[in-house]
Amino acid sequence: MADRLLWKSRPSLPLAVAETIIDKALEAARQFDMQAMSVAVLDTGGHMIAFKREDGSGILRAQIATGKAWGALGMGAPSRLLRDRLSPRVTFVAALTDASEGRFVPVPGGVLVLDDEHYSLGAVGISGDTSEKDEYCAIMGIRGAGYRSEPEQPEPEWQDSKL
Repeated sequence: MADRLLWKSRPSLPLAVAETIIDKALEAARQFDMQAMSVAVLDTGGHMIAFKREDGSGILRAQIATGKAWGALGMGAPSRLLRDRLSPRVTFVAALTDASEGRFVPVPGGVLVLDDEHYSLGAVGISGDTSEKDEYCAIMGIRGAGYRSEPEQPEPEWQDSKL
């Protein structure tokens, strides 16, 4: 019998990179003494690559973090932009939430991971503090791993939301 070949696949975002993104995001959160965070990194197909939940992070934070990243991937735009564009379109948001089986969370904290040619490699979703602080940590995590993010910069208001 002939040997069967198993085809290798190349991940869009390797596990080691996803872990670095998470660690750098949590480092940013600790630098500013933010609330306990949950961080999810998804590949371009919306599949979980890595996840960490800090001690004390609420029990819904995993689903919220994943929903921010999943929604960003599903719509091809960061969750901050989705919030801004869709806030007057409540019926459409409800339809997207239903179509995504509740996995669509259109608030800041879902950030796309981009390569040097601006192709999406996946997304990071963070939940734990204010949405603006969550987004800041996602951007810092992505940058810390040597990748580009969309959005490139956090909202300026995130520093005003300090406790």
